[in-house]
Amino acid sequence: MESRTLPVPDGLDGARVDAALAKMLGFSRTFAAEVAEAGGVTQDGVMLGKSDRLRGGGWLEVNWQPKEEPRIVPIAVPELGIVYDDDDIVVVDKPTGVAAHPSLGWEGPTVVGALAAAGFRVATSGAPERQGVVHRLDVGTSGLMVVAKTEAAYTALKRAFKERTVEKIYHAVVQGHPDPLVGTIDAPIGRHPHHQWKFAVVPDGKPSVTHYETLEAFPGASLLEIHLETGRTHQIRVHMAAHRHPCVGDPLYGADPKMAERLGLTRQWLHAHQLAFTHPATGEWVEFESPYPTDFQHALDVLRSSGY
Repeated sequence: MESRTLPVPDGLDGARVDAALAKMLGFSRTFAAEVAEAGGVTQDGVMLGKSDRLRGGGWLEVNWQPKEEPRIVPIAVPELGIVYDDDDIVVVDKPTGVAAHPSLGWEGPTVVGALAAAGFRVATSGAPERQGVVHRLDVGTSGLMVVAKTEAAYTALKRAFKERTVEKIYHAVVQGHPDPLVGTIDAPIGRHPHHQWKFAVVPDGKPSVTHYETLEAFPGASLLEIHLETGRTHQIRVHMAAHRHPCVGDPLYGADPKMAERLGLTRQWLHAHQLAFTHPATGEWVEFESPYPTDFQHALDVLRSSGY
């Protein structure tokens, strides 16, 4: 068990406990929330929950049990597609059920583990468990990811994502018909105030911008093309759900399970369809595209033929 006692800076007056611990002690927001929920945070002798607010000038006592850091385990993923590979980068087509990198609580396959098992050597920059990873996809989201193989490529790609010069295009099938059919959702996203594993549109969230266009409309659903200006966790899922058009097959964010069952879906219909960026070594603009997985194509075929 580790323990720290420290004053709350005036600049964190009114800050949420989990957010403040992340800044003060370098915890992840998830771990900070776990510490608070386990009763490990008190201010001036009063136990605090993860969403309670701190008072500037008060004394904070934090007690926690350190966790073992996640590590890369080489696990072969035969379904992982190699779309492009050279000395600097590798672009993969990630199947569902595969995480981008190891994390606490995840024991399944990962992109970096699959690449290691296949003999790929990637950049060592970043956290040890995230080697070469410059952006992520949810476990349940399929499609394109680029992984850096050299330190120079890692630095250049991280800068490109930060400066928003990378073009990320997703396709999604959502419930209902967005109004307008083409639009932009500009709403801040942060952790859900009541559910640890969810995110939500919240006033103090990070700026998040999603552009969408309706490609095809069905009686009860729509196929959208989505361009991300920012890259927040669960961004598309949160923004569409906030506008009452959750991704089909996404019960975490309010989708109708009966529709998913009719379409044969066991996950959210969300696919990283296209990825384009300036090659970190050659300076050329490169573009990649991933076809729809079999389950997604089946769902579209049902929508087109059945009148759902």
